[in-house]
Amino acid sequence: MVDRLTPERRSWLMSRVGGKNTTPEIVVRKVAHSLGLRFRLHRKQLPGTPDLVFPKWRTAIFVHGCFWHRHPGCAKASTPKSRTEYWQDKFETNVRRDKKNVALLRKQGWLVLTVWECETKNVDKLGAKLSQAFKKRAQYMVRSTRG
Repeated sequence: MVDRLTPERRSWLMSRVGGKNTTPEIVVRKVAHSLGLRFRLHRKQLPGTPDLVFPKWRTAIFVHGCFWHRHPGCAKASTPKSRTEYWQDKFETNVRRDKKNVALLRKQGWLVLTVWECETKNVDKLGAKLSQAFKKRAQYMVRSTRG
């Protein structure tokens, strides 16, 4: 299948895709806030500039788009039919960068969670995921302060 847009028009269109304050990110913020969790946004001093940062919990959340960050097994992680080599390189670079940032944060003692765009469609399930992660983090923090 050939792209119906010119390369210039496609480039312009793709440049409009935002990286901050996306709809999935706002959903995650609302769910976290409803759980009583307080956070900071887009902390540039941390590797990868996590979307939500919970300093009290030393926890960072990345809200990833399934297409851009290649959510395994997700239908939204399709590859465009034109310029496949370009897209493969782009996706591989994104995934490599994501892994590097997670590793750097973990090395600094941070818990890192990834919330995928498709997971934001079911807020009850998302709430359960966040709640469980923070309960485990609280238990870990209590154990680590004891000894």
